[in-house]
Amino acid sequence: MLLLQPRGALSSRVACPAHLPTFAFSSARKLCARSPAVLAAADEPARQRVSAILQSGLQMVGQEVTVKGWVRTVRSQKSFSFVEVNDGSSLQGVQVIAASDIRGYDVVDALTTGAAVSVVGVVAESPAKGQSVELKAVEVALVGDCPAESYPLQKKRHSLEFLRSIAHLRPRTNTIGAISRVRSALAYATHNFFQELGFKYVQTPIVTASDCEGAGEMFRVTTLPVQQSDKKLDDAADFFGRAAYLTVSGQLSAETFACALGDVYTFGPTFRAEESNTARHLAEFWMIEPEMAFCDLQGDMDNAESFVKHVVKYAVDHCAEDIAFFSKFQDKGLAARLDAVVNKPFARVRYEEAIAMLQKEIAKDPSKWQYPQVEFGTDLATEHERWLAEVAFGTATFVYDYPKAIKAFYMRDNEDGRTVAAMDLLVPGVGELIGGSQREERLDVLQAKMAEAGLREEDYWWYLDLRRFGSVPHAGYGLGFERLVCYVTGTANIRDAIAFPRYPGSCDF
Repeated sequence: MLLLQPRGALSSRVACPAHLPTFAFSSARKLCARSPAVLAAADEPARQRVSAILQSGLQMVGQEVTVKGWVRTVRSQKSFSFVEVNDGSSLQGVQVIAASDIRGYDVVDALTTGAAVSVVGVVAESPAKGQSVELKAVEVALVGDCPAESYPLQKKRHSLEFLRSIAHLRPRTNTIGAISRVRSALAYATHNFFQELGFKYVQTPIVTASDCEGAGEMFRVTTLPVQQSDKKLDDAADFFGRAAYLTVSGQLSAETFACALGDVYTFGPTFRAEESNTARHLAEFWMIEPEMAFCDLQGDMDNAESFVKHVVKYAVDHCAEDIAFFSKFQDKGLAARLDAVVNKPFARVRYEEAIAMLQKEIAKDPSKWQYPQVEFGTDLATEHERWLAEVAFGTATFVYDYPKAIKAFYMRDNEDGRTVAAMDLLVPGVGELIGGSQREERLDVLQAKMAEAGLREEDYWWYLDLRRFGSVPHAGYGLGFERLVCYVTGTANIRDAIAFPRYPGSCDF
Protein backbone atom coordinates (compact mmCIF):
# COMPACT_ATOMS: atom_id res chain seq x y z
CA MET A 1 0.00 0.00 0.00
CA LEU A 2 1.32 3.47 -0.89
CA LEU A 3 0.09 6.69 0.70
CA LEU A 4 -1.06 9.73 -1.24
CA GLN A 5 -1.21 13.01 0.66
CA PRO A 6 -2.09 16.59 -0.29
CA ARG A 7 0.79 18.95 -0.96
CA GLY A 8 1.98 20.48 2.25
CA ALA A 9 1.23 17.44 4.37
CA LEU A 10 3.88 15.56 6.17
CA SER A 11 5.42 12.88 4.39
CA SER A 12 -24.79 -13.98 -24.64
CA ARG A 13 -27.73 -11.61 -25.03
CA VAL A 14 -25.74 -8.62 -26.03
CA ALA A 15 -22.96 -10.70 -27.49
CA CYS A 16 -21.92 -9.66 -30.97
CA PRO A 17 -21.23 -12.27 -33.61
CA ALA A 18 -17.60 -13.22 -33.90
CA HIS A 19 -17.26 -11.47 -37.24
CA LEU A 20 -16.56 -7.74 -37.39
CA PRO A 21 -19.73 -5.64 -37.08
CA THR A 22 -20.28 -3.10 -39.83
CA PHE A 23 -20.83 0.41 -38.57
CA ALA A 24 -21.59 3.49 -40.63
CA PHE A 25 -19.24 6.33 -39.92
CA SER A 26 -21.38 8.70 -41.95
CA SER A 27 -21.16 11.55 -39.49
CA ALA A 28 -17.39 11.19 -39.21
CA ARG A 29 -17.03 11.10 -42.99
CA LYS A 30 -19.18 14.20 -43.36
CA LEU A 31 -17.05 15.99 -40.80
CA CYS A 32 -13.83 15.00 -42.60
CA ALA A 33 -15.28 15.96 -45.97
CA ARG A 34 -15.92 19.52 -44.82
CA SER A 35 -13.02 21.95 -44.63
CA PRO A 36 -11.54 21.42 -41.15
CA ALA A 37 -10.46 25.07 -40.98
CA VAL A 38 -11.05 26.90 -37.72
CA LEU A 39 -10.98 30.59 -36.98
CA ALA A 40 -8.27 31.58 -34.55
CA ALA A 41 -9.89 35.00 -34.13
CA ALA A 42 -12.52 37.08 -35.87
CA ASP A 43 -9.94 39.17 -37.72
CA GLU A 44 -7.61 36.31 -38.69
CA PRO A 45 -7.84 34.04 -41.76
CA ALA A 46 -9.10 30.49 -41.34
CA ARG A 47 -6.44 27.89 -40.59
CA GLN A 48 -6.29 24.87 -42.89
CA ARG A 49 -4.96 21.62 -41.48
CA VAL A 50 -1.92 20.20 -43.20
CA SER A 51 -3.59 16.78 -43.37
CA ALA A 52 -6.53 18.24 -45.32
CA ILE A 53 -4.20 19.88 -47.84
CA LEU A 54 -2.17 16.72 -48.39
CA GLN A 55 -5.22 14.46 -48.60
CA SER A 56 -6.91 16.70 -51.14
CA GLY A 57 -4.36 15.79 -53.78
CA LEU A 58 -4.66 18.25 -56.65
CA GLN A 59 -8.19 19.37 -55.77
CA MET A 60 -6.98 22.43 -53.86
CA VAL A 61 -4.42 23.58 -56.42
CA GLY A 62 -4.74 27.34 -56.93
CA GLN A 63 -6.48 27.98 -53.61
CA GLU A 64 -4.99 30.40 -51.11
CA VAL A 65 -4.79 28.88 -47.62
CA THR A 66 -3.35 29.66 -44.23
CA VAL A 67 -1.26 27.04 -42.44
CA LYS A 68 -0.07 27.35 -38.85
CA GLY A 69 2.38 24.94 -37.31
CA TRP A 70 5.96 24.22 -36.33
CA VAL A 71 9.04 24.21 -38.51
CA ARG A 72 10.60 20.81 -39.06
CA THR A 73 13.35 21.78 -41.51
CA VAL A 74 14.63 24.84 -43.35
CA ARG A 75 16.80 24.83 -46.47
CA SER A 76 17.78 28.21 -47.81
CA GLN A 77 19.16 28.97 -51.27
CA LYS A 78 20.08 32.21 -52.98
CA SER A 79 16.63 33.45 -53.95
CA PHE A 80 14.22 31.18 -52.06
CA SER A 81 13.89 28.77 -49.15
CA PHE A 82 12.22 25.40 -48.52
CA VAL A 83 10.43 25.17 -45.18
CA GLU A 84 8.66 22.04 -43.94
CA VAL A 85 5.77 22.95 -41.65
CA ASN A 86 3.93 20.35 -39.57
CA ASP A 87 0.84 21.09 -37.46
CA GLY A 88 0.48 17.63 -35.89
CA SER A 89 -2.53 16.63 -37.99
CA SER A 90 -0.43 14.24 -40.09
CA LEU A 91 2.93 12.52 -40.13
CA GLN A 92 4.10 14.40 -43.19
CA GLY A 93 4.42 18.15 -43.17
CA VAL A 94 3.70 20.49 -46.07
CA GLN A 95 6.61 21.92 -48.00
CA VAL A 96 6.52 25.70 -48.23
CA ILE A 97 8.39 27.44 -51.05
CA ALA A 98 9.24 30.95 -49.91
CA ALA A 99 10.69 33.29 -52.54
CA SER A 100 12.95 36.09 -51.35
CA ASP A 101 10.51 38.80 -52.45
CA ILE A 102 7.52 37.72 -50.31
CA ARG A 103 6.31 39.56 -47.24
CA GLY A 104 8.18 38.34 -44.20
CA TYR A 105 11.14 36.73 -45.98
CA ASP A 106 13.44 38.19 -43.34
CA VAL A 107 11.57 35.91 -40.91
CA VAL A 108 12.10 32.91 -43.17
CA ASP A 109 15.82 33.57 -43.42
CA ALA A 110 16.11 33.33 -39.61
CA LEU A 111 13.80 30.35 -39.00
CA THR A 112 15.02 27.42 -36.91
CA THR A 113 13.65 23.94 -36.22
CA GLY A 114 10.80 24.10 -33.73
CA ALA A 115 9.74 27.68 -34.42
CA ALA A 116 5.99 28.31 -34.71
CA VAL A 117 4.91 30.05 -37.92
CA SER A 118 1.84 31.21 -39.79
CA VAL A 119 2.04 30.86 -43.57
CA VAL A 120 -0.33 32.27 -46.15
CA GLY A 121 0.23 30.63 -49.52
CA VAL A 122 -1.21 29.17 -52.68
CA VAL A 123 -1.50 25.39 -53.09
CA ALA A 124 0.48 24.26 -56.13
CA GLU A 125 1.27 20.94 -57.79
CA SER A 126 4.66 19.75 -56.62
CA PRO A 127 7.35 18.47 -58.97
CA ALA A 128 9.13 16.81 -56.04
CA LYS A 129 8.94 13.06 -55.52
CA GLY A 130 6.77 11.80 -52.66
CA GLN A 131 4.36 14.71 -52.47
CA SER A 132 1.56 15.81 -54.77
CA VAL A 133 1.25 19.42 -53.60
CA GLU A 134 3.28 22.15 -51.99
CA LEU A 135 2.60 25.66 -50.76
CA LYS A 136 3.93 28.73 -52.55
CA ALA A 137 4.18 31.28 -49.77
CA VAL A 138 2.66 34.74 -50.05
CA GLU A 139 3.46 35.77 -46.51
CA VAL A 140 5.26 34.18 -43.57
CA ALA A 141 4.93 35.37 -39.97
CA LEU A 142 6.80 34.18 -36.90
CA VAL A 143 4.41 33.17 -34.10
CA GLY A 144 6.91 31.75 -31.63
CA ASP A 145 10.70 31.71 -31.79
CA CYS A 146 12.70 28.59 -30.93
CA PRO A 147 16.38 29.10 -30.02
CA ALA A 148 18.38 26.46 -31.89
CA GLU A 149 21.13 26.36 -29.30
CA SER A 150 18.81 25.16 -26.52
CA TYR A 151 16.02 23.30 -28.37
CA PRO A 152 16.53 19.58 -27.63
CA LEU A 153 14.80 18.28 -30.78
CA GLN A 154 16.80 18.56 -33.97
CA LYS A 155 16.53 16.97 -37.41
CA LYS A 156 17.88 13.58 -36.38
CA ARG A 157 16.62 10.39 -34.78
CA HIS A 158 16.45 10.51 -31.01
CA SER A 159 16.21 7.42 -28.81
CA LEU A 160 12.89 6.76 -27.11
CA GLU A 161 14.73 6.73 -23.78
CA PHE A 162 15.91 10.28 -24.40
CA LEU A 163 12.45 11.39 -25.50
CA ARG A 164 10.96 10.15 -22.21
CA SER A 165 13.15 12.69 -20.42
CA ILE A 166 11.49 15.49 -22.42
CA ALA A 167 7.94 14.15 -22.42
CA HIS A 168 6.56 17.68 -22.74
CA LEU A 169 8.20 18.07 -26.17
CA ARG A 170 8.20 14.53 -27.53
CA PRO A 171 4.73 14.77 -29.16
CA ARG A 172 6.47 16.94 -31.79
CA THR A 173 8.49 13.94 -32.98
CA ASN A 174 7.32 11.63 -35.75
CA THR A 175 7.09 8.58 -33.50
CA ILE A 176 5.22 10.03 -30.52
CA GLY A 177 3.06 12.21 -32.76
CA ALA A 178 1.99 9.14 -34.72
CA ILE A 179 1.34 7.12 -31.55
CA SER A 180 -0.80 9.99 -30.25
CA ARG A 181 -2.91 10.12 -33.42
CA VAL A 182 -3.47 6.35 -33.34
CA ARG A 183 -4.34 6.54 -29.64
CA SER A 184 -6.94 9.21 -30.42
CA ALA A 185 -8.44 7.08 -33.21
CA LEU A 186 -8.63 4.03 -30.93
CA ALA A 187 -10.39 6.07 -28.23
CA TYR A 188 -12.95 7.32 -30.75
CA ALA A 189 -13.49 3.82 -32.12
CA THR A 190 -14.01 2.50 -28.57
CA HIS A 191 -16.86 4.87 -27.85
CA ASN A 192 -18.29 4.31 -31.33
CA PHE A 193 -18.33 0.52 -30.92
CA PHE A 194 -20.19 0.48 -27.62
CA GLN A 195 -22.53 3.36 -28.41
CA GLU A 196 -23.62 1.73 -31.68
CA LEU A 197 -24.49 -1.41 -29.70
CA GLY A 198 -26.61 0.57 -27.23
CA PHE A 199 -24.17 0.45 -24.30
CA LYS A 200 -24.31 3.30 -21.80
CA TYR A 201 -21.08 5.08 -20.90
CA VAL A 202 -20.74 5.36 -17.11
CA GLN A 203 -18.08 7.13 -15.09
CA THR A 204 -16.92 5.15 -12.07
CA PRO A 205 -15.10 6.61 -9.04
CA ILE A 206 -11.39 7.37 -9.04
CA VAL A 207 -11.32 7.32 -5.23
CA THR A 208 -12.74 4.12 -3.80
CA ALA A 209 -12.87 2.00 -0.67
CA SER A 210 -12.95 -1.29 -2.59
CA ASP A 211 -10.12 -3.44 -3.89
CA CYS A 212 -11.55 -5.05 -7.02
CA GLU A 213 -8.61 -7.36 -7.57
CA GLY A 214 -8.19 -8.28 -3.90
CA ALA A 215 -4.41 -8.00 -4.23
CA GLY A 216 -3.89 -4.99 -1.97
CA GLU A 217 -1.58 -3.19 -4.41
CA MET A 218 -3.34 0.16 -4.12
CA PHE A 219 -2.37 3.80 -3.62
CA ARG A 220 -3.92 5.11 -0.43
CA VAL A 221 -5.41 8.60 -0.44
CA THR A 222 -5.10 10.42 2.87
CA THR A 223 -5.08 13.90 4.37
CA LEU A 224 -3.57 12.67 7.63
CA PRO A 225 0.01 13.63 8.51
CA VAL A 226 2.31 10.66 8.06
CA GLN A 227 5.76 10.74 9.58
CA GLN A 228 6.55 7.06 9.36
CA SER A 229 5.14 4.84 6.64
CA ASP A 230 4.87 1.89 9.00
CA LYS A 231 2.54 3.72 11.39
CA LYS A 232 -1.08 2.67 11.19
CA LEU A 233 -3.34 5.52 10.18
CA ASP A 234 -6.50 6.40 12.09
CA ASP A 235 -9.02 5.67 9.37
CA ALA A 236 -11.91 7.27 11.24
CA ALA A 237 -10.02 10.59 11.46
CA ASP A 238 -9.20 10.63 7.76
CA PHE A 239 -11.00 12.79 5.18
CA PHE A 240 -13.57 10.16 4.19
CA GLY A 241 -13.92 8.68 7.67
CA ARG A 242 -12.40 5.44 6.41
CA ALA A 243 -9.49 4.20 4.33
CA ALA A 244 -9.69 5.32 0.69
CA TYR A 245 -7.63 4.41 -2.34
CA LEU A 246 -7.12 5.20 -6.00
CA THR A 247 -9.14 2.72 -8.03
CA VAL A 248 -7.53 -0.36 -9.55
CA SER A 249 -10.62 -1.05 -11.67
CA GLY A 250 -14.07 0.34 -12.34
CA GLN A 251 -15.54 -3.14 -12.68
CA LEU A 252 -17.42 -3.49 -9.39
CA SER A 253 -19.05 -0.09 -9.81
CA ALA A 254 -19.84 -0.82 -13.45
CA GLU A 255 -21.62 -4.02 -12.40
CA THR A 256 -24.09 -1.94 -10.40
CA PHE A 257 -25.09 -0.05 -13.56
CA ALA A 258 -25.15 -3.19 -15.73
CA CYS A 259 -27.67 -4.63 -13.29
CA ALA A 260 -29.92 -1.66 -13.97
CA LEU A 261 -29.17 -0.36 -17.48
CA GLY A 262 -28.33 -3.71 -19.05
CA ASP A 263 -25.12 -2.97 -20.92
CA VAL A 264 -22.55 -0.38 -19.88
CA TYR A 265 -18.88 0.43 -20.27
CA THR A 266 -16.29 2.53 -18.49
CA PHE A 267 -13.22 4.12 -20.01
CA GLY A 268 -10.98 5.90 -17.55
CA PRO A 269 -7.75 5.95 -15.53
CA THR A 270 -6.78 3.24 -13.07
CA PHE A 271 -3.85 2.88 -10.70
CA ARG A 272 -1.71 0.00 -9.48
CA ALA A 273 0.98 0.34 -6.79
CA GLU A 274 2.94 -2.60 -8.17
CA GLU A 275 6.73 -2.54 -8.00
CA SER A 276 6.88 -3.62 -11.64
CA ASN A 277 9.54 -1.58 -13.37
CA THR A 278 9.12 -3.20 -16.78
CA ALA A 279 8.27 -2.26 -20.35
CA ARG A 280 4.78 -3.77 -19.86
CA HIS A 281 3.60 -2.06 -16.67
CA LEU A 282 2.50 1.41 -15.59
CA ALA A 283 1.35 2.72 -12.23
CA GLU A 284 -1.29 4.86 -13.97
CA PHE A 285 -3.06 3.67 -17.10
CA TRP A 286 -6.45 3.71 -18.80
CA MET A 287 -8.89 0.81 -18.82
CA ILE A 288 -11.83 -0.07 -21.06
CA GLU A 289 -14.31 -2.15 -19.04
CA PRO A 290 -17.69 -3.22 -20.43
CA GLU A 291 -20.23 -5.05 -18.28
CA MET A 292 -23.17 -6.93 -19.82
CA ALA A 293 -26.28 -8.18 -18.04
CA PHE A 294 -27.84 -11.52 -19.06
CA CYS A 295 -24.53 -12.54 -20.62
CA ASP A 296 -22.33 -15.61 -20.13
CA LEU A 297 -18.64 -16.28 -20.81
CA GLN A 298 -19.17 -17.21 -24.45
CA GLY A 299 -21.05 -13.95 -25.05
CA ASP A 300 -18.28 -12.11 -23.24
CA MET A 301 -15.68 -13.54 -25.64
CA ASP A 302 -17.88 -12.80 -28.66
CA ASN A 303 -18.16 -9.16 -27.65
CA ALA A 304 -14.42 -8.86 -26.92
CA GLU A 305 -13.52 -10.32 -30.31
CA SER A 306 -15.83 -7.97 -32.15
CA PHE A 307 -14.50 -5.03 -30.17
CA VAL A 308 -10.84 -5.74 -30.97
CA LYS A 309 -11.60 -6.29 -34.65
CA HIS A 310 -13.56 -3.06 -34.81
CA VAL A 311 -11.04 -0.74 -33.18
CA VAL A 312 -8.07 -2.23 -35.04
CA LYS A 313 -9.87 -1.87 -38.38
CA TYR A 314 -10.80 1.71 -37.58
CA ALA A 315 -7.18 2.58 -36.80
CA VAL A 316 -5.89 0.84 -39.94
CA ASP A 317 -8.46 2.65 -42.11
CA HIS A 318 -8.07 6.11 -40.56
CA CYS A 319 -4.38 6.15 -39.61
CA ALA A 320 -2.89 4.50 -42.69
CA GLU A 321 0.04 6.91 -42.91
CA ASP A 322 0.99 6.36 -39.28
CA ILE A 323 0.59 2.57 -39.48
CA ALA A 324 2.84 2.53 -42.56
CA PHE A 325 5.43 4.53 -40.62
CA PHE A 326 5.37 2.04 -37.75
CA SER A 327 5.58 -0.88 -40.17
CA LYS A 328 8.71 0.63 -41.69
CA PHE A 329 10.56 1.80 -38.61
CA GLN A 330 9.22 -0.11 -35.57
CA ASP A 331 7.76 -3.47 -36.55
CA LYS A 332 8.17 -4.93 -40.03
CA GLY A 333 5.39 -7.46 -39.46
CA LEU A 334 2.86 -5.00 -38.03
CA ALA A 335 0.65 -4.51 -41.08
CA ALA A 336 0.27 -8.25 -41.70
CA ARG A 337 -0.46 -8.89 -38.01
CA LEU A 338 -3.17 -6.22 -37.85
CA ASP A 339 -4.71 -7.52 -41.07
CA ALA A 340 -4.86 -11.01 -39.55
CA VAL A 341 -6.58 -9.71 -36.41
CA VAL A 342 -9.27 -8.03 -38.47
CA ASN A 343 -9.86 -10.85 -40.95
CA LYS A 344 -9.11 -14.13 -39.13
CA PRO A 345 -11.43 -15.62 -36.51
CA PHE A 346 -9.94 -15.82 -33.03
CA ALA A 347 -9.03 -19.22 -31.62
CA ARG A 348 -10.47 -20.50 -28.34
CA VAL A 349 -8.87 -23.10 -26.08
CA ARG A 350 -9.51 -24.22 -22.51
CA TYR A 351 -6.74 -23.49 -20.05
CA GLU A 352 -6.19 -27.17 -19.25
CA GLU A 353 -5.73 -27.98 -22.93
CA ALA A 354 -3.36 -25.03 -23.36
CA ILE A 355 -1.23 -26.33 -20.47
CA ALA A 356 -1.03 -29.76 -22.12
CA MET A 357 0.08 -28.14 -25.39
CA LEU A 358 2.76 -26.14 -23.60
CA GLN A 359 4.04 -29.15 -21.69
CA LYS A 360 4.42 -31.09 -24.91
CA GLU A 361 6.27 -28.23 -26.61
CA ILE A 362 8.55 -27.42 -23.67
CA ALA A 363 9.55 -31.07 -23.34
CA LYS A 364 11.22 -30.85 -26.76
CA ASP A 365 13.85 -28.43 -25.39
CA PRO A 366 13.30 -26.96 -21.90
CA SER A 367 16.44 -24.81 -22.20
CA LYS A 368 14.69 -22.52 -24.67
CA TRP A 369 12.19 -21.43 -22.06
CA GLN A 370 12.64 -19.02 -19.18
CA TYR A 371 9.79 -20.73 -17.31
CA PRO A 372 9.81 -24.40 -18.34
CA GLN A 373 7.71 -25.63 -15.42
CA VAL A 374 4.02 -25.47 -16.32
CA GLU A 375 1.18 -27.45 -14.77
CA PHE A 376 -2.46 -27.00 -13.87
CA GLY A 377 -2.50 -23.92 -11.62
CA THR A 378 0.42 -22.17 -13.33
CA ASP A 379 -0.20 -18.52 -14.12
CA LEU A 380 0.89 -18.24 -17.75
CA ALA A 381 3.98 -16.13 -18.40
CA THR A 382 4.32 -13.83 -21.41
CA GLU A 383 6.45 -16.39 -23.25
CA HIS A 384 3.69 -18.99 -22.81
CA GLU A 385 1.01 -16.57 -23.97
CA ARG A 386 2.96 -15.51 -27.05
CA TRP A 387 3.74 -19.11 -28.03
CA LEU A 388 0.06 -19.99 -27.92
CA ALA A 389 -0.99 -16.98 -30.02
CA GLU A 390 1.97 -16.83 -32.41
CA VAL A 391 2.96 -20.48 -32.89
CA ALA A 392 0.29 -22.88 -31.68
CA PHE A 393 -2.69 -21.05 -33.19
CA GLY A 394 -1.14 -18.30 -35.31
CA THR A 395 -3.88 -15.86 -34.43
CA ALA A 396 -5.42 -14.02 -31.49
CA THR A 397 -6.45 -16.66 -28.98
CA PHE A 398 -8.86 -16.86 -26.05
CA VAL A 399 -7.75 -19.08 -23.18
CA TYR A 400 -10.68 -19.77 -20.86
CA ASP A 401 -11.84 -21.79 -17.84
CA TYR A 402 -8.87 -20.98 -15.60
CA PRO A 403 -8.16 -22.62 -12.22
CA LYS A 404 -10.17 -20.81 -9.55
CA ALA A 405 -7.10 -20.66 -7.29
CA ILE A 406 -5.34 -18.12 -9.55
CA LYS A 407 -8.31 -15.92 -10.37
CA ALA A 408 -10.27 -13.20 -8.56
CA PHE A 409 -13.08 -13.82 -6.08
CA TYR A 410 -15.84 -12.36 -8.25
CA MET A 411 -15.42 -14.88 -11.12
CA ARG A 412 -18.16 -17.47 -11.49
CA ASP A 413 -17.34 -21.00 -10.36
CA ASN A 414 -17.76 -23.66 -13.01
CA GLU A 415 -19.59 -26.91 -12.26
CA ASP A 416 -16.31 -28.87 -12.01
CA GLY A 417 -15.39 -27.02 -8.81
CA ARG A 418 -11.81 -26.51 -10.04
CA THR A 419 -12.19 -23.74 -12.59
CA VAL A 420 -13.93 -20.42 -13.08
CA ALA A 421 -15.62 -18.92 -16.13
CA ALA A 422 -12.70 -16.61 -16.88
CA MET A 423 -10.90 -15.79 -20.11
CA ASP A 424 -7.80 -13.99 -21.34
CA LEU A 425 -7.28 -12.82 -24.91
CA LEU A 426 -3.73 -13.42 -26.09
CA VAL A 427 -2.48 -11.63 -29.20
CA PRO A 428 0.68 -12.15 -31.27
CA GLY A 429 3.53 -9.83 -30.40
CA VAL A 430 2.13 -8.82 -27.01
CA GLY A 431 0.59 -11.67 -25.07
CA GLU A 432 -2.38 -10.86 -22.83
CA LEU A 433 -4.51 -7.99 -24.10
CA ILE A 434 -7.86 -8.61 -22.39
CA GLY A 435 -8.92 -10.32 -19.16
CA GLY A 436 -12.54 -11.04 -18.40
CA SER A 437 -15.06 -13.38 -16.85
CA GLN A 438 -18.63 -14.21 -16.13
CA ARG A 439 -19.32 -12.74 -12.71
CA GLU A 440 -20.51 -14.86 -9.80
CA GLU A 441 -24.21 -14.01 -9.47
CA ARG A 442 -25.10 -16.56 -6.73
CA LEU A 443 -25.10 -14.87 -3.33
CA ASP A 444 -24.12 -17.88 -1.23
CA VAL A 445 -21.29 -18.87 -3.58
CA LEU A 446 -19.94 -15.32 -3.69
CA GLN A 447 -20.04 -15.04 0.10
CA ALA A 448 -18.06 -18.27 0.41
CA LYS A 449 -15.49 -17.09 -2.14
CA MET A 450 -15.06 -13.79 -0.31
CA ALA A 451 -14.50 -15.57 2.98
CA GLU A 452 -11.93 -17.82 1.33
CA ALA A 453 -10.14 -14.72 -0.04
CA GLY A 454 -10.13 -13.06 3.39
CA LEU A 455 -12.49 -10.25 2.35
CA ARG A 456 -14.96 -8.78 4.81
CA GLU A 457 -18.60 -8.79 3.75
CA GLU A 458 -19.18 -5.42 5.42
CA ASP A 459 -16.75 -3.83 2.97
CA TYR A 460 -18.67 -5.19 0.00
CA TRP A 461 -22.22 -5.05 1.33
CA TRP A 462 -23.41 -3.05 -1.65
CA TYR A 463 -21.82 -5.50 -4.09
CA LEU A 464 -23.56 -8.39 -2.35
CA ASP A 465 -26.86 -6.50 -2.58
CA LEU A 466 -26.71 -6.93 -6.36
CA ARG A 467 -27.07 -10.66 -5.69
CA ARG A 468 -29.83 -10.17 -3.11
CA PHE A 469 -32.11 -8.03 -5.24
CA GLY A 470 -32.87 -9.28 -8.75
CA SER A 471 -29.56 -11.01 -9.43
CA VAL A 472 -28.86 -11.95 -13.05
CA PRO A 473 -26.03 -13.66 -14.93
CA HIS A 474 -23.63 -11.02 -16.18
CA ALA A 475 -20.14 -10.80 -17.60
CA GLY A 476 -17.49 -8.30 -18.58
CA TYR A 477 -13.84 -7.74 -19.34
CA GLY A 478 -11.04 -5.25 -18.97
CA LEU A 479 -8.61 -4.06 -21.59
CA GLY A 480 -5.57 -1.94 -20.78
CA PHE A 481 -5.77 0.88 -23.30
CA GLU A 482 -2.01 1.47 -23.44
CA ARG A 483 -1.41 -2.20 -24.26
CA LEU A 484 -3.89 -1.84 -27.12
CA VAL A 485 -2.00 1.23 -28.35
CA CYS A 486 1.28 -0.71 -28.17
CA TYR A 487 -0.25 -3.57 -30.10
CA VAL A 488 -1.64 -1.43 -32.93
CA THR A 489 1.52 0.67 -33.28
CA GLY A 490 4.16 -1.99 -32.71
CA THR A 491 5.51 -0.01 -29.76
CA ALA A 492 7.78 -2.10 -27.54
CA ASN A 493 7.66 -0.02 -24.34
CA ILE A 494 4.32 0.90 -22.80
CA ARG A 495 5.84 4.12 -21.45
CA ASP A 496 5.71 5.46 -25.00
CA ALA A 497 1.98 4.76 -25.36
CA ILE A 498 0.85 7.35 -22.80
CA ALA A 499 1.57 11.06 -22.59
CA PHE A 500 3.25 11.19 -19.19
CA PRO A 501 4.14 7.70 -17.93
CA ARG A 502 4.01 6.95 -14.20
CA TYR A 503 6.06 4.05 -12.87
CA PRO A 504 8.13 3.22 -9.78
CA GLY A 505 10.61 6.02 -9.13
CA SER A 506 9.19 8.36 -11.77
CA CYS A 507 6.44 10.97 -11.59
CA ASP A 508 7.87 13.83 -13.62
CA PHE A 509 5.88 16.50 -15.43
